[in-house]
Amino acid sequence: MTSQISRREFRNMLVPGAALLLPGVANALAARVVADQGFAAAYVTGAGIANAFFGVPDIGLVTVSELAAHVAAIREAFPGPLVVDADTGFGNAVNVVRTVSLLERAGADALQIEDQVFPKRCGHFAGKHVIAAAEMVAKIKAAVDTRRDGDLLIIARTDAIAPEGYAAAIERAAAYREAGADVTFVEAPTSMEEIADIPRRLPWPQLLNIVLGGRTPELPNEKLKELGYGGVIYANVALQSALKGMQAALGELRRKGYMGNAMELVTDFSERQRLVHKDEFDALERKYVTKD
Repeated sequence: MTSQISRREFRNMLVPGAALLLPGVANALAARVVADQGFAAAYVTGAGIANAFFGVPDIGLVTVSELAAHVAAIREAFPGPLVVDADTGFGNAVNVVRTVSLLERAGADALQIEDQVFPKRCGHFAGKHVIAAAEMVAKIKAAVDTRRDGDLLIIARTDAIAPEGYAAAIERAAAYREAGADVTFVEAPTSMEEIADIPRRLPWPQLLNIVLGGRTPELPNEKLKELGYGGVIYANVALQSALKGMQAALGELRRKGYMGNAMELVTDFSERQRLVHKDEFDALERKYVTKD
């Protein structure tokens, strides 16, 4: 499947003041739910893939080939544009060339590359370090030169606030834009003042990442539109809510030994089949499978 919205159309959606909501998806089922809830686009979360598929923290343990496989599966399930978290590009500028090629072919509509050292860590963890700005500029140039479709968005993320300070992060984002990034993303601002200042200082499409329980304060979407953000990532709402639901339902099962009157803790069987489009596969069976 390819997105029903072209990359050119998506580029025109992710503009200053749109504050387009980008819920995170770690698998194709989450992508089905995001689409069913009416979201226009989704964010393939590296942290979510690390947590959900491998049961490990977001500290750079997922490989580019594993990520590409997940992107391809999510692409088949999701009809809208996909922003893909490509971490650090999985190495230097030469590695970025392969990363962009793999993920564009897998179905990404936008690729986010960050300036942390490899292996990276979650943008809201302590102990982050960043590479030299010049090295990141080279990665952005490599990404821009490699993409086959000029409308594939290249998103440059800087994690410099924590190790180098806010002013350095702004300078880096500006340099990455000059290198060819379509969108920039200053990760983990810690105050309302910084959140308001970023789009003023960087007047092109900006992303803001809201991590529930993380370093960045949450603001209403209408306020972020007023401030001029292009997109707002909620990378782990689906994952965190699913985890809470699993804990509640499995805790009930463990305590009682059966579900009984606690069926409100789980999605109905028929709803589950609707979300995975079982009726479409039933139709294929009727059309193609020979009955003895």
